Amino acid sequence: MSSLGSHERRLLLDVARRAMIRAVESREPIENLPASEILSQPAGAFVTLHLRKRLRGCIGQLPSSEPLIQVVAHCAKAAALDDPRFSPVTASELPEIEIEISVLSPVEDVAPNKIEVGKHGLVVSLGRQRGVLLPQVAVQFKWTSERFLEETLIKAGLEKDAWKDPAIRIQAFTAEVFSEQSESES
Repeated sequence: MSSLGSHERRLLLDVARRAMIRAVESREPIENLPASEILSQPAGAFVTLHLRKRLRGCIGQLPSSEPLIQVVAHCAKAAALDDPRFSPVTASELPEIEIEISVLSPVEDVAPNKIEVGKHGLVVSLGRQRGVLLPQVAVQFKWTSERFLEETLIKAGLEKDAWKDPAIRIQAFTAEVFSEQSESES
């Protein structure tokens, strides 16, 4: 998927906010998603919720055949209600929630020495075990590419040196990241 314009970004943020609010208020998905040729293309995305600058929920879906706009709506609802690290978002928190969306490129196999911090997100998998970290995570924590790979392996429930196992699949993706705050400033 090519870069999104400001109109598409704002549409996705609006859909994410409406999906989050509806999820918190009624546990139901939103209906009548806006029609957009670009946003109807298949893509993966993560929706990250922040409350007072702290992570409050993050759920994503790797690229599939589902349209981007449906993926964002689903992930916003899931980030509000189903992130196992947090209790569900409450109605009183809604006004303070800041939404960030990461639209993912297709995933591609990558050699460990080709991982670029700040550019790549990672997917590591071995059988049913899988870990995914977004590109901004390595930047936020000031990790090296090696540490980023290790942390992704740990998230998958694997040992941090498991990348040496030839059965491990290491894949990278890029992400177009935007938030309600970044779009209000542009």
